[in-house]
Amino acid sequence: MGRHRYEDLEVYKKSVDLAVEVSLRTRKYPDFEKFSLVTQTNRAVYSISNNIAEGAGRGGNPEFRNFLYYSLGSLNEVENELLLALRLAYLEEIEYQGFKSRTEIIKKMLINLIKAL
Repeated sequence: MGRHRYEDLEVYKKSVDLAVEVSLRTRKYPDFEKFSLVTQTNRAVYSISNNIAEGAGRGGNPEFRNFLYYSLGSLNEVENELLLALRLAYLEEIEYQGFKSRTEIIKKMLINLIKAL
């Protein structure tokens, strides 16, 4: 299956949506977190869709699969950072649960795509 059209992948679309919403939400974290939790969370959440896009443009399925694993790692990092934000009272429980349910959906989609390759 050579190169993939990442723009057509539902997991890519969902990860872009998640990145936008998480990024918008982190803007409301305290100013002193700007260069720590905000930056780290945004780098990780952007990395999910970035790795899908980059991997899709690589040589073939084995390389694409590797980049999907990188996306999965970034997704786990985002989940951890959102939990930290909840515990630090930067997120409300309902916001956290909304993000958590979305990350779990994306995680399942990534795992299924990895298996399909």
